[in-house]
Amino acid sequence: MIRTFFIIFWTVVLTGFFAVIIILTSFVTTGGETTHKVAKICAKCILAVSNIKVTVKGLSNLNRTGSCIYMPNHVSNFDIPVLQAYLPVQFKWLAKAELFKIPIFGYAMKRAGYISINRFDRKAAIQSLNKASEIIRNGTSVIIFPEGTRSQNQHVQSFKKGGFILAVDSGVPIIPVIIHGTWTIMQKKHILVRPGNVVLEIKKPINTSDYTRETKDDLMEKVRNIVLDSYDKNRKNETLC
Repeated sequence: MIRTFFIIFWTVVLTGFFAVIIILTSFVTTGGETTHKVAKICAKCILAVSNIKVTVKGLSNLNRTGSCIYMPNHVSNFDIPVLQAYLPVQFKWLAKAELFKIPIFGYAMKRAGYISINRFDRKAAIQSLNKASEIIRNGTSVIIFPEGTRSQNQHVQSFKKGGFILAVDSGVPIIPVIIHGTWTIMQKKHILVRPGNVVLEIKKPINTSDYTRETKDDLMEKVRNIVLDSYDKNRKNETLC
């Protein structure tokens, strides 16, 4: 428990420090590349303090020539620093609006160009998705958790439709990303942080140009099956070991 409090303390300190750096950097640079690098350094520091080691698989599947939508599973608070630190492309987050209300941190997110999604206001959510669609068409990739929030039982939850409407409207590929190992590091509604090894698995891009809003459910099922197959297979292998 003492170790956990130490990690939480330094995470708060590091996040606050780097949030200020991001805010200051955003006023003197354009394009978001520098602020993204600063956020990456912050995430790597948090993982280092927490004694979390990350292995990345499937780097050849990354879309380095155009924009896309990355869709990872979500079981832990540590999914975010893992993605920020080890997904080696520039991207913007689609994040719940509540995070933008956190002092300093929320303003840093806004200055970094992250996109707020109001989960309780349908009209505001649609406006946010339209804004994200425009950003994607202008060449910037985004990350969205298709489950909407963290799983409470380690299992992959049902997917929300918003990200898939965004995908078919933008016409860009979806790249499923599976995060293995963060559940045992920190579970939802728990504060205990354990050291551990994480695997970040990047799957092949899925072309969305053949789908429409009317067939988005088929696209959603396809992506979820890819995530489920990989995630469940890895859990079974861990159990056998």
